[in-house]
Amino acid sequence: MAITKKDKGELKNLGSKLKSIRLAKGLTLKELGYLIDKDPQSISRVEVGDINPTYLYLLKLCEGLEVKIRDLFD
Repeated sequence: MAITKKDKGELKNLGSKLKSIRLAKGLTLKELGYLIDKDPQSISRVEVGDINPTYLYLLKLCEGLEVKIRDLFD
């Protein structure tokens, strides 16, 4: 299934939300990656909307950021 322009915009919005939460918590990509056992480059790709993260990946990010998944969509 191809990603549409609208989908790409949604991924960018999600990534922006994740990045703003990470920065508000004072975490670097490297620090967050260490907390959730993911490489900083893949987290960065999520934050800029380059990849469509799985539900489980989002759960890990939320765990590391100490937020509930619903907080990403409020």
